[in-house]
Amino acid sequence: HVQLVESGGGSVQAGGSLRLSCVVSGYTFNKGYCMGWFRQAPGKEREGVAAIWNGRPYYAGAVNGRFTISQGDALTLQMNNLNPEDTAMYYCAADLQGRTYGGSWARDYEYTDWGQGTQVTVS
Repeated sequence: HVQLVESGGGSVQAGGSLRLSCVVSGYTFNKGYCMGWFRQAPGKEREGVAAIWNGRPYYAGAVNGRFTISQGDALTLQMNNLNPEDTAMYYCAADLQGRTYGGSWARDYEYTDWGQGTQVTVS
């Protein structure tokens, strides 16, 4: 039974930083399987933030240069220079069927397993 658990969310002022972590249990990290971070703000659709596949990171344009995704014992998302537009529920996701590749990392429907989410609020 695969379980993804996010942590590290919170409230910060604009310009601040947060570091999100996603611990995966019931599964051994495989670089060939894509893992990513998505977010959903109230009244908006869920959007891809960043992903890592075969050791290569991918970023949405809105966060490129400010966020860094990494994969070790946990999947982490270092978020710097946060702004109010980054306010959202952040979700960790994994594609454990190997359907996702670099070019499709932002397609949330390709991911098979999701965490419960962690709230990020920037004021």
